[in-house]
Amino acid sequence: MTTIPQAPTASSDQAMWSRVLTLHAHVERQLTQTLQRKHGIGLSEYRALECLAQAADGELRMQDLADKVGLGQSSVTRLVARLNTAGFTFRDLCPDDKRGVYAVITDEGRQRYAAARGTYGDVLSAALNAAGAVPELTRTVQALRSGG
Repeated sequence: MTTIPQAPTASSDQAMWSRVLTLHAHVERQLTQTLQRKHGIGLSEYRALECLAQAADGELRMQDLADKVGLGQSSVTRLVARLNTAGFTFRDLCPDDKRGVYAVITDEGRQRYAAARGTYGDVLSAALNAAGAVPELTRTVQALRSGG
């Protein structure tokens, strides 16, 4: 009887990646639901506010914000439009290049981010703890928390 050997690296990598994606989906779902319910913002809005709050002068070029949040240009444009409507940001033109557009966080945006930051941290920890109790995800969570 002949057996066909499996490629252990590919199989192992695929299994590992599947666990990471499962963990990611679980954590993102918890963060999304709680941020929306408690603070009236989505996860992308939270991440954009975080990036802007941490940026020098509280502003980023739209493309830089898109890169940091992991969105395409059209998606980040819609995201910033929602933040503008809520009063959390405003758009500003680059003084050196009139084609460049910045997203700038407002005081209200900083306040919303500050209020949501604790919730985000609490929910993230709770979601990782819950996922760490699932046998298939225990090692993945431990590896992430240990830095490798």
